[in-house]
Amino acid sequence: MEDWTADHMPGQNGRLAVVTGANSGLGLSTATELARHGARVVLAVRNVSLGEQAADRIRKSAPRAALEVRRLDLASLDSVTEFAAELTADHPTIDLLVNNAGVVLLGERRTSVDGFELHFATNLLGQFALTGLLLDSLSQAECARVVHLSSLSHKNAVLDFDDLMSEKNFDASRAYGRSKLGTTALGLEMDRRLRASGSRITSVLAHPGLTSTNLTPRAWQDRGIIGSVAARLFLLRTQSVERGVLPQLYAATALGVHGGQFFGPSGQGERKGPVAAVRPSAEAADPTVGTRLWDVAQDLTGVTCL
Repeated sequence: MEDWTADHMPGQNGRLAVVTGANSGLGLSTATELARHGARVVLAVRNVSLGEQAADRIRKSAPRAALEVRRLDLASLDSVTEFAAELTADHPTIDLLVNNAGVVLLGERRTSVDGFELHFATNLLGQFALTGLLLDSLSQAECARVVHLSSLSHKNAVLDFDDLMSEKNFDASRAYGRSKLGTTALGLEMDRRLRASGSRITSVLAHPGLTSTNLTPRAWQDRGIIGSVAARLFLLRTQSVERGVLPQLYAATALGVHGGQFFGPSGQGERKGPVAAVRPSAEAADPTVGTRLWDVAQDLTGVTCL
């Protein structure tokens, strides 16, 4: 795995890949590399116009790219249900799902159309519902994979099952970290359940370390001069999107990957560096946490799976 790059990706011809949040940042880079290597890629995006612009950008580097742009708002369970129904009707077999989309550090507390705290709704519940609704199509593939995008922030987070919607003493950074801790725990729980059921689907995880994406300035845009300075200092510590995307590309395509593995940068603090196998936090890896959160996610989304 030493200094693995996108050039090491095996061919993806004949595979159908779904990438959420594919119009910018890590999602766009993921979709681009999958298309360059032969996959048919579904760009699952909230804004179709931006998605079409992203598709045009991909075609400039991969003129023969097979692309579809479809609307998906992960903060709306109705949108997730509609997207999944239309996609599976057109594509009974799905080879790869990259749960890349997410929101980060939104300032004051906000809620989704379903009434859930927005980080939790988008980063966790929407992704959980989408994956559950696509499982039948994923199971039709010979060796399907689901990639869950985690974050370094999950390692400092603690779930509060009495306040999953962060209604008490809201802090955006803490809410984001909790959502990514939950995402990580559910990705590992999915691996346990897939193994127990004898499924051929592989559930794997990745995080990009500290990567400069379009979400970085958005996270600080409402914080004035202090936010501007903090954003610039953060950017000095980050790596490029082209480097940050490698863990999820590795998780999605590398040969020999098995369920439950977690990939991220190998440098100090997992902030930068070549792709390596990394460890989740103890709480994320705790099966009791995974089981409890899985039950909560099923109850809140109405999506029952595995």
